[in-house]
Amino acid sequence: MNQPNATSTEPAFLRNDIRQLGKTLGEVIKECEGKAAYDVIEKLRRAAVKFRREGNPADSRVLEQQIARLPDEEANSVARAFSYFLHLSNIAEDRDQNRRQRHHELHADTPMRGSLQHALDLLHSKGVGNRKILRYLESTCIVPVLTAHPTEVQRKSTLDLHREIARQLAQSDANLTPSERKLLDRTLTGLVATLWQTRMLRRQKLTVLDEIDNALTYYTSTFLTAIPRLYQDLATRLRPERKLFDIKTRPLPPFLQMGSWIGGDRDGNPNVDASTLEQALLRQSTHVLRHYLQEIKALGTEVSLSRTLGTASPELIALSLVSQDSSAHRVDEPYRRAFIHLYARLAATAVTLTGRQLALRPTYDAPPYETPAAFLHDLQVIADSLDQHHGSLIAQLRLSSLLQAASIFGFHLASVDLRQSSDVHERVLTELFKAAGVRLNNKPVNYRSLPEEDRISLLRDEIQQIRPLVSPWVSYTPETEKELAILRMAAACRRKYGSAAIRQSIVSHTETLSDLLEVLVLQQETGLIAPDAGEAPDRGSDGLMVVPLFETIPDLMRGPEIMDTWLGLPEVAKRIKSAQDGVQEVMLGYSDSNKDGGYLTSNWSLYFAERQLVQVFKKHKVRLRLFHGRGGSVARGGGPSFEAIQAQPPGTVNGQIRLTEQGEVIQGKYKDSEVGRWHLENFVAAVLETSLVTGPSTSQSEDKNMSRFGATMDVMSNVAQQSYRDLVYGTPGFNDYFFASTPILEIAGLNIGSRPASRKSSQKIEDLRAIPWGFSWAQCRLMLTGWYGMGTALHSYIEKGSDGSPATPALRLAQLQEMAEVWPFFRALLSNMEQVLAKTDLGIARRYASLVPDKKLRKQVFGRIEAEFNLTLSMFRKISQHDLLAKDKQLGAALSERFAYIDPLNHLQVELLRRHRQAQESQDDGEESRSQRAIHMTINGIAAGLRNSG
Repeated sequence: MNQPNATSTEPAFLRNDIRQLGKTLGEVIKECEGKAAYDVIEKLRRAAVKFRREGNPADSRVLEQQIARLPDEEANSVARAFSYFLHLSNIAEDRDQNRRQRHHELHADTPMRGSLQHALDLLHSKGVGNRKILRYLESTCIVPVLTAHPTEVQRKSTLDLHREIARQLAQSDANLTPSERKLLDRTLTGLVATLWQTRMLRRQKLTVLDEIDNALTYYTSTFLTAIPRLYQDLATRLRPERKLFDIKTRPLPPFLQMGSWIGGDRDGNPNVDASTLEQALLRQSTHVLRHYLQEIKALGTEVSLSRTLGTASPELIALSLVSQDSSAHRVDEPYRRAFIHLYARLAATAVTLTGRQLALRPTYDAPPYETPAAFLHDLQVIADSLDQHHGSLIAQLRLSSLLQAASIFGFHLASVDLRQSSDVHERVLTELFKAAGVRLNNKPVNYRSLPEEDRISLLRDEIQQIRPLVSPWVSYTPETEKELAILRMAAACRRKYGSAAIRQSIVSHTETLSDLLEVLVLQQETGLIAPDAGEAPDRGSDGLMVVPLFETIPDLMRGPEIMDTWLGLPEVAKRIKSAQDGVQEVMLGYSDSNKDGGYLTSNWSLYFAERQLVQVFKKHKVRLRLFHGRGGSVARGGGPSFEAIQAQPPGTVNGQIRLTEQGEVIQGKYKDSEVGRWHLENFVAAVLETSLVTGPSTSQSEDKNMSRFGATMDVMSNVAQQSYRDLVYGTPGFNDYFFASTPILEIAGLNIGSRPASRKSSQKIEDLRAIPWGFSWAQCRLMLTGWYGMGTALHSYIEKGSDGSPATPALRLAQLQEMAEVWPFFRALLSNMEQVLAKTDLGIARRYASLVPDKKLRKQVFGRIEAEFNLTLSMFRKISQHDLLAKDKQLGAALSERFAYIDPLNHLQVELLRRHRQAQESQDDGEESRSQRAIHMTINGIAAGLRNSG
């Protein structure tokens, strides 16, 4: 497959990598499919490139005509070819990102923005010293949370090949001999040939267990090595040694940890139950213990220090003497003997926790470690001995990384959250109260029909009760039994793996205070909380933090009031202080608020709610931790994490933040160790800067912005929401337009997740999950979830103004321009929208609209969308005073080249959707047609090309 000429703004190295991979792919296609198939693909490529370069509509029509004439068997190859080219381009771009970061570090005068060094330099310039930063890390909590959502379209087999191609490609920078170069080229060609002949799509729908295993591959490729390395890098900067060997091998506080929803998130997913939670923790524990055993085995080989050539601490000698190693060759090697004993104990721990023998070599019977802290203690004994006897640099080779890893990952690897919808909790408690004969005001309780005040009174009273509500002699409905079982399993897993294994219980659709109290009652009934509602006599009986999830616009508006009442309850305040270290978490939903109210209103509602929450928590003297339910697309809170964190209202980060990493974003960020390390570094740097640089002046500046511009945002938000809801929920036939003009039904049939695309078995937008809703609009290149309503809101404000606004349109435009200049929130709002507008293509979207059979409906709805897009684009240019991506030419050039390969996939998808839907009536149920498979391949390729569409 030949390559387009890169623009002058693209680095030569990236150009060469893409050219090499594209040429290799072309050779593989020619070999595997024949020259005729290759020629068809090349003809389409040339037409697409020509149209993108010259913009002649005639070239686009040629492309459409050529695709319309493709037989089904050729359509399949075309879909695979363009999809795989985009996969390979992603690999090259990731590699180029690593290369550019290294070049910047080597040659630039100042550290790159977003790096740890840039953050530390900024903090030092503000008078924040290393000691203060180290103290701050002791109470800091930064957690990326991996979630399983139906937008990850790549198979694990494909991702494994991606990693190996990237690894081989990285070697091409070296000064290779001709024979080495030839071997590298042959290896790359072999890998691309393997990729081409590997099935792109899954034949079966993913199970939850598949999702658990897929997530674990990212720990192998990235997290288990990249996170400890990041800690070591930060430690080196914060603890500069005075002499070469003057290093104290001490782990930093575990401020950056990993979280997961996979196996515990049952909101709308009937496939998650007690067994999936048990398997999630079992497999995570198995994974991390295998890693520790490998590292200990390597240390036992590498740390070959002899007592005849040096000394060791008494504690280390004592540890070595406990070892039952009988080799005469190691009598004078106390460190090796100590590591052999650690290995034996860890092997026994693995058997205890996983029921399996994970040891890689024979070992003797030894007592298992009861806690990760005991394992850490032994590692620290070895590290201290090395530090004290000229071996601190030896400890830095491998031991310090393992020591840090053990402090981060424990025996559980990642904390698994529980999540369930509030209406499920309500139904369960309704049944439990009825079965137990609970009375209120001398009447049998029908919990579901109680007013909110009575619910609160009943729940608070139940929390104080010692007698059980649940009886082993009563048979409950399957739903209730399932909920009780998963909570009991959570209690058992916490006792087994430690309380860090499961920490949060997230309540979806939190609308009232009783939604939170219900979870405390259920925890008390299932062994998660001791009956006295505060003391924790047994390991893991301190309970899970109850975390409200405010998702819709009304929920966000009610959220601060609910939290004010929650924090004011004495029993809750006691729990927060004793069991939660004075921290209460609140989760904010980006997806549903966007689907509910549109882009501008969602962002403004989230921002306003955050500010109010800061005041509520300050009033109760409780530390706020926000959990951002972000996705990959801008509509779901996506965009660069560094900028997003920095644009948060003052006081909302404060060293406490969790955010979701979802769908294809996980593989985009973390399949490569170096790229993953950079994203994690960005995350930490942004939190440190935002938390420690923020002071009274920052808050005063934000208060000033809110005072000057808050009313303007209120006005524009109302207009934008009305515009969005008029289209989506107020337009007769819009539901039909959406299901006909997007591949939503085909996405629902693609085996890309264990969770159903819809909460109910219906074709209604109201019941559709927000994730496939946004993903569908991205596939047809409209992405209206990231901009619709903005144009109308901005234009209406400029033309009409509001009470207290500047007097003329010119002055109101100048006000909006000032907002974009001085207000981080508004600047980020426009910046993220800019990327979405740049990826939107009305010409291609019009082709998808042609799939709507009702011509009148098609013209009406698409006409409104087109008019709003043009208005939004015009308003963006006026306010930002530049064209799309004019300030990010590198991204603009990359997208321009990518579009030449995404466009054919879009045109092909439209054609295949038309064929498939016409043939559906005559097709047997359950039979997957060739065109259906090709449609799924185009979905894969378009998602890979856009990179952040889920």
